[in-house]
Amino acid sequence: MTMHPPDHRAGPRPADLSSHDFMRLIEAFGLTGAWRWDFVSGRQVWSSGLYRLLGLPESETASYERLLSLVHPADRDVLEDVVQIVQAGLLGSHTVRLIRPDGTARTVVSRGEVFFSPEGHPVAATGVLLDVTDRERLVEMHRLEQQRRASLAREAQVFIHTEPRLPLTEYGPDFLALVGLRREEVRADWLSPIVPEERSRWRDELPRLAAVGQPFSIAPTLRLAEGGSAPFRMTLVPLRDGTPDPVCWTAVITPLGAEAAARDRPSREAEPAIGVERAIEGCHLRAARGLLDWTLNDLARESGVSLSTVRRLEEESEGPSSRSRPHVLAALRRAGIVFTLIEGAVAVARAE
Repeated sequence: MTMHPPDHRAGPRPADLSSHDFMRLIEAFGLTGAWRWDFVSGRQVWSSGLYRLLGLPESETASYERLLSLVHPADRDVLEDVVQIVQAGLLGSHTVRLIRPDGTARTVVSRGEVFFSPEGHPVAATGVLLDVTDRERLVEMHRLEQQRRASLAREAQVFIHTEPRLPLTEYGPDFLALVGLRREEVRADWLSPIVPEERSRWRDELPRLAAVGQPFSIAPTLRLAEGGSAPFRMTLVPLRDGTPDPVCWTAVITPLGAEAAARDRPSREAEPAIGVERAIEGCHLRAARGLLDWTLNDLARESGVSLSTVRRLEEESEGPSSRSRPHVLAALRRAGIVFTLIEGAVAVARAE
């Protein structure tokens, strides 16, 4: 039998990987770093990953004071100081912001452990820092989105809601408060937000429209929590994400009465109050096209009007009475754009 020497080019076998090898692989992503502090000798050691995370050269001496100096001033009181760690053996888990020497900010989670002698004296500590900046940004984006939707619901009775399928049954708390229903009631009967005399109509109409798989609008009359009812427009847009069937549906619910009232309101101080249709200007058309990532050609094709006409509408060369304008607005709405009049200003949004 011929014996072959082992091939070391492939690196260590999985069974031979040490904790140092694992740490090196993890730190290669640039999202974590480790440190160790020997209280007896005073020696502190940082891993290469920690230097990268802090934005410091490895030639710089590792020290807890240096680490503290990079923490955002508003977060420094959260971390233990040297005396608390070395003498009292205190080292907790914290989330703080770091300001690197180049000025970039990162959010990190700090985890540590103190080791004690048999007599109970702190002798060493070790810890890790994990970069969670992207996670924190997602949390903040979600918070701002929820705040934006709550503001739209409160100020303009505009509700944006997404579910995997139709009919909708899992409305948010703002919409449930509008119609005065509990979530369980809507789950039991998806038609319950609609006034009784229209339920048979929409029971048949909505599934038929949804089966086409294209954006559509309906205008049901909703019951109101404080009594009475009001007409609302529900624009429903499917999201496919590259699949033939919709993976979810987004509904944008807006009051129809507010638009009619704005159109019919008498003039005041020689400045007529205009509805959302006439309030839409060229800048709003450009904003809507930008939200859809459409070119002028795209909008012309979808609306069935000429490229030059679309350009004139966006440049305000043609006024609100243009015959082509309704076709352009209809094309944008079919693609999921919603125009809402809020305190005299037009808000442009895209159903996601």
